[in-house]
Amino acid sequence: MKNSLFAFSVILCVSPAVFAADGFATAKEAEALVARAAKAVATDRATVFKEITAKDKKWIDRDLYPVVYDLNGKCVAHGQNEKQVGKDLIDLADADGKEFIKERVQLAKSKGKFWQDYKFTDPLTKKVLPKSAYCEKTADLIVCAGIYKR
Repeated sequence: MKNSLFAFSVILCVSPAVFAADGFATAKEAEALVARAAKAVATDRATVFKEITAKDKKWIDRDLYPVVYDLNGKCVAHGQNEKQVGKDLIDLADADGKEFIKERVQLAKSKGKFWQDYKFTDPLTKKVLPKSAYCEKTADLIVCAGIYKR
């Protein structure tokens, strides 16, 4: 029994398919969260917006959280910063001056599903880090979740 438990523990510790090696969210997890959030938003957007912004545990996982914008760059739900909700963020720029929301809106309109690189404050370390967000356009909304490049 001890050997079986040890073997299972080793598999969990070294398998990237189960967990990210460093305990942070992975690209596959971001894609899965966005797909789940986009589906839920299509069913009951008001409830899902409230849950995301209230940091409901079904939407927040370590450093992974969804953000939802309308196609004009207005934030309608944010899994880490409720002060962003209701704000027009179209001109928001990252630490390098990149207007990433404007770009996000353009990519959503032209591609539908995409990855986007920018810089953002990590909710765990409070440091500005490179980040990649996976986004999907669903109806008149853009649902995103990102991973920090550590």
